[in-house]
Amino acid sequence: MIRTTPRYLERALSIVIALCIPPLLVMIGVRLAMTMSFVSFEYHRPDFPPDFYGFTLEDRLRYAPYALDYLLNSEAIDFLGDLTFPGGAPLFNNRELRHMRDVKVITEWAYRAALGIGIVLIAASAILWQRGRWHLRAGLRAGGLITTALIGLIILLAFLSWDTFFTAFHEALFEGDSWLFLTSDTLIRLFPEAFWFDAAVFVGAVAAVSAIALIVIAQRWKPERNI
Repeated sequence: MIRTTPRYLERALSIVIALCIPPLLVMIGVRLAMTMSFVSFEYHRPDFPPDFYGFTLEDRLRYAPYALDYLLNSEAIDFLGDLTFPGGAPLFNNRELRHMRDVKVITEWAYRAALGIGIVLIAASAILWQRGRWHLRAGLRAGGLITTALIGLIILLAFLSWDTFFTAFHEALFEGDSWLFLTSDTLIRLFPEAFWFDAAVFVGAVAAVSAIALIVIAQRWKPERNI
């Protein structure tokens, strides 16, 4: 293939691709975890923690979609604040509502960032597809390797010290102790800590499997080197 772009530009675009892949694959896993399919799978696991305050499986399946819907729709916090139990008591207390509002802000920011990263990845890939496929291959392979290494490290840390990992994650994203709740609060009853452990493993597994697929594809793809 005859060179049509400077070598440094092709290398730079290859690095951009490699750096875009890890966060994008993680966000794909996060989006898949934020579905009722995943939540329902968790609830139906035989060893999923029961709610000692009385939520049945049916109750959890009834109330959990509200939390997911709020994070993905454009509604204000009243979407959750107006919800009540059959007896008239609010489904979520003020502390839970504040936390959910914070989570929604982070979720929206993360999805916008993922969209931007995706656009950059597609643009860089399109340029290299036309003018430097060897560097496109290198970028995809490097991105897969970086993702696999990072996910492996994160999952290892999560298994070795889940409490430390869980606490550090929340302290990095939320102010103070706004993410701490009583075991009697609705959010904990719907999404106990075991749920978040499984979600973290699921997100990591999705990213890792996708990354390995990229590595295999890149290894088998032998584009002609530029001259």
